[in-house]
Amino acid sequence: MRNFDLAPLYRATVGFDQIADLLDRVMATDMSQPSYPPYNIEKTDDDAYRISIAVAGFAPDDLTVEVKDGALVVSARKSEDDESARTYLHRGIATRAFERRFQLADHVRVTGASHADGMLHVDLVREVPEALKPRRIAIASADTAREQDVIDAEKVN
Repeated sequence: MRNFDLAPLYRATVGFDQIADLLDRVMATDMSQPSYPPYNIEKTDDDAYRISIAVAGFAPDDLTVEVKDGALVVSARKSEDDESARTYLHRGIATRAFERRFQLADHVRVTGASHADGMLHVDLVREVPEALKPRRIAIASADTAREQDVIDAEKVN
């Protein structure tokens, strides 16, 4: 694994420290990221996404979906009562507890979650505020600008 020094980024930029911290976090946890449970991230529209997590063996009551500190946290814990009453000859379906984190970008919010056919689907949407959306600025002609200056001058005098 390569190590990257992000010090030049800190010296040459202002306000991008969150991005550098995110890169540090991703590089530090990339190798230790567990593969259970498997999941998909799909783009369903221009500003809509869906995270699908395979949660076979878990009931909706066993699952928890939370948004905290800019991250989506999906966790599951199987009740102990159900497991102690069973004797398995072969156990191939893993129902061990897990916690999966997804870092959310600014202005991305969770719109809902559903559990069907052993899959947990979490829907997300990116909502850019009006102040950050691109807007077109009207260009005034020279005559209109001079008339506006004359009107402003008359108001002052």
